[in-house]
Amino acid sequence: MAGGAGERFWPRSRKARPKPLLRVLGGGSLLEATLARAARFAPRARTWVVCTRDNAAAVRAGSQLAAGRLLVEPAGRNTAMAVGLAAARIAAADPDAVLAMLPADHVIPDARAFAAAIARAARAAASAGALVTLGIRPTRPETGYGYIEVGGAVGRRHAGLRRVRRFVEKPSPARARRFLRSGGFLWNAGIFVWKASDILDEIERCAPELGRALAPLRRAPRSPAALARAYRAAPSLPIDVAVLERSRRVWTLPVRFHWSDVGSWASLAEELGVAPGRSQVVAGDTVLEDAGGNLVWAGDRLVALLGVEGLAVIDADDALLVASLERSGELRSVVRRLRERGRGDLL
Repeated sequence: MAGGAGERFWPRSRKARPKPLLRVLGGGSLLEATLARAARFAPRARTWVVCTRDNAAAVRAGSQLAAGRLLVEPAGRNTAMAVGLAAARIAAADPDAVLAMLPADHVIPDARAFAAAIARAARAAASAGALVTLGIRPTRPETGYGYIEVGGAVGRRHAGLRRVRRFVEKPSPARARRFLRSGGFLWNAGIFVWKASDILDEIERCAPELGRALAPLRRAPRSPAALARAYRAAPSLPIDVAVLERSRRVWTLPVRFHWSDVGSWASLAEELGVAPGRSQVVAGDTVLEDAGGNLVWAGDRLVALLGVEGLAVIDADDALLVASLERSGELRSVVRRLRERGRGDLL
């Protein structure tokens, strides 16, 4: 799934070149890293990317997948519709196909452990009809992630998998601390495994409006007219809200490998090891004097910092961001202000 705008990575992330295409950790882009992980359990001939019309050309170039392997949304409708589009297209060929739905902008260094977890989840999806979500063991009282409250074990046949008691949206700091102390909560990674037919059935049951919108695609999955009709009618909902919070078929697989959705400049700074007294430069020509704990990404011009700490300084040539790392998760308010001012050229 590579359709998100990545607004919290503005000004580097734009509609035409979104966050999954950024090279933020050295080497390839986040999308390329996701495809490399997927290759451990699915050949490229069975790999699809869902993107939007705005970023289709860039995603096609960045993924190097065949054109027929790109599912292009005519408009952004959040993850529920992206899941429905993929499931409808694949179910037309094989209703029992098991899908691993992977956001294209995560950081998971241990690709082997990740592939093993996906294989375990796929066995549960194929044999038990479960909707499986990977749950990350929390390491801190994070308020920027959703949480999964873990229920009972599902049985010996699928050892280690647990039922999901409930999903909790981003909690307050005090509540996040309680979740961490309790040991009964996981971070919701947004990584899902299920059969194509099962998720389509649960969409119809749990989110009837979304099910009705998908109906033209289920009848004619390759029709451009059906695609347009479906997206005109579709509500904009996350798959968690539309289905998973309402379904009784949801299991979770707790995993311990390192994971981050690098959802903000602050989380990228953490991944890169930014700390008091230690700055990191993603790219570009910089001069740092008595300037620790900063994240800097220069563009075509020199960026110099003197006597400042805890900043994200991101130069995209046509726009410059200077923000407190602590508050960088609030960037959507800046993007909203630009939209109100009619500055689509910067989005």
